[in-house]
Amino acid sequence: MKRLVRGLLAAALIAGSAVTGSSLPASAEGLIRISEQFGTLYVPFHILRDQKLIEKHGKALGLDIKVEWRKLSGGNAVNDALLSGSIDIASAGIGPFLTVWDRTKGAVKVIGAFGAQPSYLLTNKDSIKSLKDIGPNDRIATPAAIVSVQGRTLQIASEQAFGEGQQNKLDANQVTLPHPDATAALLSGSTEITAHLSNSPFQEQALKDPKIHKIWSSYDVLGGPLTPTLAYSTVKFRNENPKTYEAFFLAFKEATEIAGKDRKLAAETYVKIEKSKLDPAFIQQVISNPEVKFTLVPLNTQKFADFLYKTGAIKVKPASWKDYTFPELHDQPGS
Repeated sequence: MKRLVRGLLAAALIAGSAVTGSSLPASAEGLIRISEQFGTLYVPFHILRDQKLIEKHGKALGLDIKVEWRKLSGGNAVNDALLSGSIDIASAGIGPFLTVWDRTKGAVKVIGAFGAQPSYLLTNKDSIKSLKDIGPNDRIATPAAIVSVQGRTLQIASEQAFGEGQQNKLDANQVTLPHPDATAALLSGSTEITAHLSNSPFQEQALKDPKIHKIWSSYDVLGGPLTPTLAYSTVKFRNENPKTYEAFFLAFKEATEIAGKDRKLAAETYVKIEKSKLDPAFIQQVISNPEVKFTLVPLNTQKFADFLYKTGAIKVKPASWKDYTFPELHDQPGS
């Protein structure tokens, strides 16, 4: 039933995206509804929220903008919210994004990436040294089983470990859990969760426990940095709300630059907005990792697109990363 509903919503979006007329609800110019998830990847959102950068850029464009925030977990929930018109700006992994881009025939596109940060596959079992050591009763937590960026990364790693065409080898082992819950389950050792494909700061927090060890990093699997999470919206919203969209883009860009230049401020803002009990110095250490890069430009996302097309998860193969991004990014060296 959920799949049918999502299909109907997608069909409605496709029908209404080519022109401004659409039966889907849309926010009026001057209102923007934004979703966010968990982790330090979202530091640019924390900064633009704390410093009211959207409102600032809106005023410069002659517009008073009201900003609403929604906390969601998992790409399916985010995409459902976007397609139903209950949010205007979605934030999720490259896997869920490419799925909705494909399903809507390009009516949804990337505004910008949240930056490059690795995800670690962690385990609380000494016997698990590689994917080949995972047994039928072991469960691997991801934010949205199979379809999340973590789920797709696990599929790519499974094909590397078990051979061509074996990307689904560990699909049955995946379970859906938000990162905070998955971290707690892994640390407790009292649930079926024996592995977690995590993100920061949860993975660094878990690794403080001597019972937890890292199997691999997503950078190992993908051969380099990846911008795993993206902010995206519909072509319709951008066309119908040009000033609101521009204010958001400029705010997102400014916040990303601030995060890259001032990791201390970024860490303090993360703790403030998330109401986190973690030490800001610990968060600063996490986001000061040399592997972390704050950038709006998508990196290595084409590898994901090629994999999803090869395995039949999407029907259209983009010729370039520019096919699924808005033109504001096209003068940058993305991939």
